Amino acid sequence: MGQSHSHRGHHHHYDHDHAHPHDHNHGGPDHLHSHVHGTSASERAEELQTLSASFIDGFRQAEDKTSYLRIAGIPFQKEGADGLMQHLVDAQIVSNWQIGTASPAFASRELVYMPFPGAMVEQRETMTFTYVSLTERADIDLLTLLSHRLEAGAGE
Repeated sequence: MGQSHSHRGHHHHYDHDHAHPHDHNHGGPDHLHSHVHGTSASERAEELQTLSASFIDGFRQAEDKTSYLRIAGIPFQKEGADGLMQHLVDAQIVSNWQIGTASPAFASRELVYMPFPGAMVEQRETMTFTYVSLTERADIDLLTLLSHRLEAGAGE
């Protein structure tokens, strides 16, 4: 059920079995969670990016980071691929700036590179949660957690 890929010398294993209580209040002002309402994949991705940015801003400003994560429903434990319980030990926020694009050129082994003008360079931030057990480590992106939670809530 998980998928793996590597980036620059470190390995990510994503196991998407997030078995945690998903209790929501319904039928009134207490119904506080959000749903991704976009119909196209790009609208859904844009809405997830917006939710992620809001989450990261709130996390930065929270005086009690642990309570913020609990209120947001971020699991502090999850079952690993080998059945052992993994525990949340780290949350990391990384800033990136896309400086340009590179794509394959027609009939060439070279890439077509297009640098962005300064005004088009925008900051993007990602947040990763690290879970560990005695035998395994899982780095799970905030967008993955949000996407699974919102998809689970879409059928409500």
